[in-house]
Amino acid sequence: MDAETVLYMKTPPDRETLEHIVSILEDPVEDLVRKDSQFKKLELNPDDYVGNPEAVVDLLVERKALLQRPVVVAGTKAIIGRPKERIRELLS
Repeated sequence: MDAETVLYMKTPPDRETLEHIVSILEDPVEDLVRKDSQFKKLELNPDDYVGNPEAVVDLLVERKALLQRPVVVAGTKAIIGRPKERIRELLS
């Protein structure tokens, strides 16, 4: 299967792309948001993103560095590629 790598910091997904990913994501939508030191520094509340695709998209449009990665899109499915074995499962 052919694959395209998108470097999200150089070419961040736009709102439409993020909305599409969220609509086909097999993982909980809140898992698209990295809850790292930047998330904490911004004093964001993880509960605000649970089951809230609109809030997730809004945040990721504004703060691309908070996008969890890798995100793998194959056909009509998208997953967060952690652990790596999930990527093989999706692509096989």
